[in-house]
Amino acid sequence: MAKVLVTGANGFIGTNLVEALVAQGDEVTCLVRKTSRLERLRPLGGKLVYGDVTDRESLAGPIVGQEVVYHLAGRTKALRAEQFHRVNHEGTRNVARTCAEKTSPPVLVVVSSLAAAGPAIDGRPRTEADPPEPVSNYGRSKLAGEAAVRKLADRVPVTIVRPPITLGPADVDGLKMFKAIAVTGVHMVPSFSQHKFSVIDARDLAELLILAARRGARIPAAKTDDLSDAQGVYYAACNEHPTYAGLGRMVADALGRRWVIALPTAMPVVWTVAACAQMIGWICRRPRYLSVDKAREISAGSWVCSHQAAKDQLGFSVTTPLAERLRQTAQWYRDEGWL
Repeated sequence: MAKVLVTGANGFIGTNLVEALVAQGDEVTCLVRKTSRLERLRPLGGKLVYGDVTDRESLAGPIVGQEVVYHLAGRTKALRAEQFHRVNHEGTRNVARTCAEKTSPPVLVVVSSLAAAGPAIDGRPRTEADPPEPVSNYGRSKLAGEAAVRKLADRVPVTIVRPPITLGPADVDGLKMFKAIAVTGVHMVPSFSQHKFSVIDARDLAELLILAARRGARIPAAKTDDLSDAQGVYYAACNEHPTYAGLGRMVADALGRRWVIALPTAMPVVWTVAACAQMIGWICRRPRYLSVDKAREISAGSWVCSHQAAKDQLGFSVTTPLAERLRQTAQWYRDEGWL
């Protein structure tokens, strides 16, 4: 049994990780903000403490005595680039600095993103040795967070995990795709290109994060400024890399629909809709998932990564097929009344 802290514990990935940690007997402390919704988190059994990664003083107490810190707190939607950086860069740096101040620093597992590395290179899945080339403000903010913890690798044992598209129970953003297909039978595909995507279920990602904490390689202290150094970095993905249209058809099967129309959309239309959504977000002061920044990622090509390093070094493998994971997620949505 280990004493662990999870930042962003109330989020989609966070709740799945907390559930897995509690199930294996760990003593789990969940860092949440006072404005966080806790309906799913409270029943899981972790201890709740209030704090904010952008407020460094609020982190000192929760990190005391922890053996592992899983840093999941992050911003995926923002009205401006500086909002991404305040949480994904400065917030990550605050967590790492607070860990470094402890006499016996905890292992720090940082959840970054495939967006920090960039799209596939000439269609080839990215590996940890490829130099990162983010194409969006979100991706650049996540890479800046990685750079911040690398600078403290001589004082804190750090491992970085970069997930791709993540689906699973409690995923609000993924629900939109499931609901659109369930209600209308239409799956909007941004662009006419047959780009492929890596995917992972949040439950499988939770398993990888736990393995990374237990026996993952750590960022080398001697190469704190080398963002392309592969040691201590892992991609997370299942074995399948569907096109976005193919993913929609798999979701339809998971929902029990006999048919679905995968409707390609020209990129000029995607850019126009994204710009309009962003303007609405500015007016309402609430960022939308589809934005100009997200359109940059959509237009960049395939987003595929290799999980070979995690398999070789950690013994990680996804044994449940993606189709079954999607079926389980659809059932979870139904059981919770989301569909």
